[in-house]
Formats: sequence, C-alpha cells, structure tokens
Amino acid sequence: MIKQKVTLLFDDEKGNLKGDKLVEYFISWLIIINMVAIVLESYPEINTAYAYYFNILEVFSIIIFTLEYFIRVWIADIIHPNLKPAKARLKYITSFMGLVDLISILPFFLPYIVKIDLRILRTLRLFRLLRLLKLKRYFKSLSIIKSVLVKTKNEILVTIFLVFILLVLASTLMYNIEKTAQPEAFQNIGQAMWWAVATLTTVGYGDIYPITGIGKILSAFIALLGIGIVALPTGIISSAYIEEVRKLRVKTEQCNCPHCGKEIE
Repeated sequence: MIKQKVTLLFDDEKGNLKGDKLVEYFISWLIIINMVAIVLESYPEINTAYAYYFNILEVFSIIIFTLEYFIRVWIADIIHPNLKPAKARLKYITSFMGLVDLISILPFFLPYIVKIDLRILRTLRLFRLLRLLKLKRYFKSLSIIKSVLVKTKNEILVTIFLVFILLVLASTLMYNIEKTAQPEAFQNIGQAMWWAVATLTTVGYGDIYPITGIGKILSAFIALLGIGIVALPTGIISSAYIEEVRKLRVKTEQCNCPHCGKEIE
C-alpha cells in the first residue's frame, strides 16, 4: 500500500495526487537553486564568503537526490509491472533519466569510495550540471520539445548537411581569395571556416574579415544566405511544436468534462 502511494508521487505518467505536485515543485525548485549556486560559486568573492552555505545546500541536495534515486529504483517494478522486479529496476538504472539521476550525485560519493586527484574531482563536479536534465521529468513542455526534435530529426539533419556543405564551399573560396592579401588571417581553410561560421550565422565577430573586393562580395552573399539558412530549421521546429501543442490540447479536452472541466476517469 505504501509502495503504491509512493509510486503515485514519483511516477511521471500516473501521478495524480496533490502530493505529486508538491514533490514535482520541490525537486524542480531545488534543481533551479542548484544551478544558481553553481553560477554564484564561479565568483571567487561570493564563493569565499558563502562557502559554508553552498556546502550545506550541496549536502542537502545530495540527500534529496539520492533518496529520489533509490525510491525510483524501489518502485520500478510497479511502474513496469510486465517485467520481473530485477529487470524493471535494471531498466530504470540503465535508462537515460536513470543514468542522469546517478551521474548527478556520483561526484559527491566518489572521493569516499576511491582516492581521486583534486583536479579530476573538480572536473567531475561539472556533472552536477546534469541535474538540469532532471527538469525534463517535471516539465511537460520539455517532453514536447523532445517529441518535436524526434519527429523533425530528418529535416534537421538535411539542414545541417546543407549548412556543412555551404561552410566548406564558402571557407574554401574565401581562403583562395584572401590568402594572398592577408596570409596571417587566412592561413588555412580551417581559419577561413571560422569566418564562414561567424558570417553564416550573422554573428559577425569581426576578428577575421575580407579586405579584397571579391572577398567582400562573397562575404555579403554568405551573410544574406545565412539569414535564410538560420530561418529554415527555426521554421521546421516551430511548425512541429505548434502541431504538438495542438494535439496535446485536443487530448486534454477529450479527457476533461466539457461542463465542469474535471478529468474524466
């Protein structure tokens, strides 16, 4: 009985209790606070002055996230009733979100298990950023974005391939046009490709730019072409996103009473 109630609190699909929302909001805000803390820790003066509070927050977060991880392992057999308990737990542990849950807490425990060089430990602490991915579980809009990206992956891949071809062509042409006029700026096609990326995305850093007439004409053409190239995947993703939101609204309306708005079971 207790296990079933706990499952309703943590199951992303079946949770419908008031406590389910409390757990969702609590963990979501804890993740956001952790991300803010990571940013603030990068300021030496803030890190020195509030190191004690950052440590308390980290320990508290680790306790909560560790409990969440083991609870999800524990209730895996109820979430996947068609599998044996051991296989159900293994399915969660090896799932994407299961690995995110584990890796986000692992850096805290590793120094107590094995001896680790301080430099490596600092690098491992970057895995705390994976906690941000845990928000996917609590924000349905992130699931919509995932669905959109999956459905439009072929179109996006084609766009990326076209961009790659354009980058190679533009950088090769610019290298051959500008290498004589400014060999220090366009030493090779790789450096010219950096110019092509900055120009095609219309960022225009200005650290590398053409000085010849033909080079300037090519640069202007690539910049104008870049406007369309950037708009292409944006349009594809936006269209798919609107379609997914429309489907979700239709599904929600079908599940709710048209008179009182309550969910029909």
